[in-house]
Amino acid sequence: MLEISGGSAARGQTTGRTLFIGEGVLSCFAGPVIPASFCRVVRFDTTLVEPRYAFYGLQDMYNSGRAGAYENQSTGISNFQFERFLDAELLRVPALVEQRRIVRLLKAIDDKIVANERIAKTSIELAQSIFDASKPETETTIDDVAAALDGPHATPRKVPEGPWFLSISSLKDGLLDLNESVFMAEEDFPRWTRRVQPQEGDVLFSYETRLGDAALMLPGIRASLGRRMAALRPKSPDTSGALLLHSYLSPAFHRQIKELAIHGATVDRIPLTDLPSWKLPLPEPERRAYYSKVLTGIHRRVAASLLEKRTLAALRDTLLPELMAGRLGVKDAGEAVEAVEETI
Repeated sequence: MLEISGGSAARGQTTGRTLFIGEGVLSCFAGPVIPASFCRVVRFDTTLVEPRYAFYGLQDMYNSGRAGAYENQSTGISNFQFERFLDAELLRVPALVEQRRIVRLLKAIDDKIVANERIAKTSIELAQSIFDASKPETETTIDDVAAALDGPHATPRKVPEGPWFLSISSLKDGLLDLNESVFMAEEDFPRWTRRVQPQEGDVLFSYETRLGDAALMLPGIRASLGRRMAALRPKSPDTSGALLLHSYLSPAFHRQIKELAIHGATVDRIPLTDLPSWKLPLPEPERRAYYSKVLTGIHRRVAASLLEKRTLAALRDTLLPELMAGRLGVKDAGEAVEAVEETI
């Protein structure tokens, strides 16, 4: 399925994103499925082309930026010129046996990426269950256990590579999804981190829109907090960032957000000046070190899964154009995958 409308040049997002409709997708629906009006179903002659091979070809089209050549702009929304795409876009079509080899290799990487996502998500759910079972009935002010740190109030210019400028859209169900963030220029980094630079163990959260979303800062990441984003930095190892995160994500603290947030005409906001006096539900002080250790251990596994996911995604994105253009054989690509797997 191919997206033909909805991109935004202002956000640097073109149309042309694709989704492979397999049994895994269709099994999510009880009845028949049709595409939305801003999508088109693309169906290939299976005597010539393996469908998933064609999907990877369209993925390469989007990743390379070629999709941008098939769109026009109207009223701020980009539209994909589907007929022009059909006439102009080329797909290298080797023998079916070669297509299937390429598909097996790329799909194996994709399956490992999905497996790591599931491990991370399940680990977060497990950690939250452990926190909830710790009887977090002692209310402690945030100021007693953490420093609240505000991020920059402006957006730097985006570049292809550099330190991360984190987005509140990256805060998803307790996980930090860097796919939703962008890179900033190295020379801008000191200015945007003058007030605070996020470090491993900080609890990142949104204080305007998306209230209640939070995640733990990952190790080994150079980044600036994004707009509308702040951090809680633990004051003691006995009350770790992992423990604070799951307190923040707890139903009790979310009820407090709903009660104490400032409800504006357009967006809701957590008043950062008042936040230090808000109460966090935590276990009894003598039990915090134990639960901090347990939850931190789980989050180390989460961080490892997310790092492996990013490494595999970068490898796939490197191999994809080479395989689709025929510049790299499956055997050589497989050896590259094995080499990377030995390092993660």
